[in-house]
Amino acid sequence: MFRQLVFKRHLIIFSLPFFLLSVFIVGCDKLNLLNIITGRTSSGPAAAQRVVKGTIIAKINDYPITLEDLNQEIDAYNSLVPPDKPEQKISTREQKIEYLNKDLIRQILLYQEALRRGIDKNEDILRALEKTKMNLLAMELAREEIANIDASPEEIEESYQLYKEQFKEPEERQIREIVVPTEQEAREILIQLLQGADFATKAIERSKSASAKNGGDLGFIQKNQKFPQFAAVAFSDALEVGKISNIFKGPDGYYIIKLEAKRGGKQKSLSEMQEDIKRGLIIYKQQDKINRLVDNLDKAAKKEIYENEIK
Repeated sequence: MFRQLVFKRHLIIFSLPFFLLSVFIVGCDKLNLLNIITGRTSSGPAAAQRVVKGTIIAKINDYPITLEDLNQEIDAYNSLVPPDKPEQKISTREQKIEYLNKDLIRQILLYQEALRRGIDKNEDILRALEKTKMNLLAMELAREEIANIDASPEEIEESYQLYKEQFKEPEERQIREIVVPTEQEAREILIQLLQGADFATKAIERSKSASAKNGGDLGFIQKNQKFPQFAAVAFSDALEVGKISNIFKGPDGYYIIKLEAKRGGKQKSLSEMQEDIKRGLIIYKQQDKINRLVDNLDKAAKKEIYENEIK
């Protein structure tokens, strides 16, 4: 399992250009960008020129590995460990050393060999690096734009009051139904029910619905589970527990329903919803600020789009 997680993590890393860029991307053309990333000059490898910050714990062909590098790798690995299997995480000093020797060094050796073979000059690699530079800079700009966005207590309360009805727990009602093909038959059954006949018995005897075998019992349902007219009657405030509805028409005939029980529907308080509302407001404000920035940039940009060239 340890090896599988390592392999899975490396697949993710190599599928994302972010791994290659680290923090060495700002203000570089293609060749300079690649040189900074790989630690080489135009005349060949120059691993010793890599800017090192932190505690050096190893050197591979003079390429330094810092404690911070190792911990970052291990944090990424641990993030892939399933929550129900914490024992698979790397946590002890011995496990860190094992990861360094068996995985991180292996990765660096392959990286150095790729440099020796000149794979870093591959046009596809250069394009991927340039694309990644663009993506990272755009993400960093967005991060700076939204860094200080927050939601005030007044905004949170205003949103709570505005969407208060949506912060209720879903209400469920236990409903019995009788469905018959004609209105005349429904009227006869309704009179019998009002005179004291048992609803479940009548459902078994007369209902044409699939629920008839269960005495018309649909169990607990939510409002959106049935057609609109059914929902309007079954979830009406006028229909009390133990009471029977009037006749109404539906897609399968004429309906009579009985409300057996209710549950849920509790209104959540502001204190219960505060963090969720705050999080939603912040996300909304962040998106809005980025959208406005993009709109302004778009209006100021000189754009040339050659749609005829798109095949």
